[in-house]
Amino acid sequence: MSKQTYKVCFCFRRRYRHTVSVAPPEIKTLFDNYSDKGLMTTDLLLRFLIDVQKQDKATREEAQEIVNASSSLLHRNGLHLDAFFKYLFAVTNSPLSSQEVHQDMDAPLSHYFIFTGHNSYLTGNQLSSDCSELPIIEALKKGVRVIELDIWPNSDEDGIDVLHGRTLTSPVELIKCLRAIREHAFDVSDYPVVVTLEDHLTPKLQAKVAEMVTDIFGEMLFTPPSGECLKEFPSPASLKKRIMISTKPPKEYKAATDDDLVKKGRSLGDEEVWGREVPSFIRRDRSVDKNDSNGDDDDDDDDDDDGDDKIKKNAPPEYKHLIAIQAGKPKGGITECLKVDPDKVRRLSLSEEQLEKASEKYAKQIVRFTQRNLLRVYPKGTRITSSNYNPLIAWSHGAQMVAFNMQVSFQFPQLHIVAR
Repeated sequence: MSKQTYKVCFCFRRRYRHTVSVAPPEIKTLFDNYSDKGLMTTDLLLRFLIDVQKQDKATREEAQEIVNASSSLLHRNGLHLDAFFKYLFAVTNSPLSSQEVHQDMDAPLSHYFIFTGHNSYLTGNQLSSDCSELPIIEALKKGVRVIELDIWPNSDEDGIDVLHGRTLTSPVELIKCLRAIREHAFDVSDYPVVVTLEDHLTPKLQAKVAEMVTDIFGEMLFTPPSGECLKEFPSPASLKKRIMISTKPPKEYKAATDDDLVKKGRSLGDEEVWGREVPSFIRRDRSVDKNDSNGDDDDDDDDDDDGDDKIKKNAPPEYKHLIAIQAGKPKGGITECLKVDPDKVRRLSLSEEQLEKASEKYAKQIVRFTQRNLLRVYPKGTRITSSNYNPLIAWSHGAQMVAFNMQVSFQFPQLHIVAR
């Protein structure tokens, strides 16, 4: 037991006792076996690392680093019992090697949680910060396996920029982001990197993207054999050192101005400002349940799959063939979104709010969907300071891609790709 004294009301003191972890007898015995007169020197610690920890390749320099990190400046000649006990439970003394994989990585990709970034190119807040390739590099060095890029025509409409659309963020050229991904994709892990593209381009610019991606990634790029939707996702083990593109199948380009939206009786709310991959379909699904019909919602036209075959003819074939993980959703509301197609797999994206509402009524369907398909959950649009949400709801429903804002100081989970 140790004691601490606190001032109360600025006039008198109170003394409190609090418990301190004490080394159990087994640890004391172990320490005695590898210490001399109450001190575990660097050489004795090295013996302990080799004999007990089975670190056959441990060196004296590594043992000295442990002593330096676990002891005060006045006791750099070795470890006392308390310092040794703290070292055993330190983060640096993990029971599993961070450089080794201890799971079966031969199952389909949908069987794993994947470390995912949100708006990976932003340096700060979601409204006015700069866009750069540097945050992408930092994310990859942290082990992120899913990088998100929002691609838009540049000011001259003859090139491609990456930026958070309809905000004050400054753009960065797409080619810089792609080169950064190529150079740093596998700095900390050989398992695949998925690049999700939020595509706001014309067919002509889509063809440019296809050329860029093919030239820059080269043999790293994974594409489906026939250029069609996959029937089952490959395993992480089979995708080592590969980069996958995930986006919606290309659709006919339609430039819409703010005036056009106002003329339609729509104001620029959060969804228009922040963009969305899946509209708020909870309301529509309730009307479907109530009326027992499949009424269409005009707001969902951009996300329907029914017109894809006709529209794809207007899209460059090179761009379509790059898409390894197709995204999007069908008509009919959430019940249709969560239907499992035995002949193809896909990615569905929901905001944190959409998932929370959907999980109240469709929890089983969500879990069933994620057994074969990928579910990506991203922060709601009002998180303009790049804050993050509690990922447990998404993980507990099987969401593999829980997207984090990497721009802020946050205790991210220590995972790259791990089994669910």
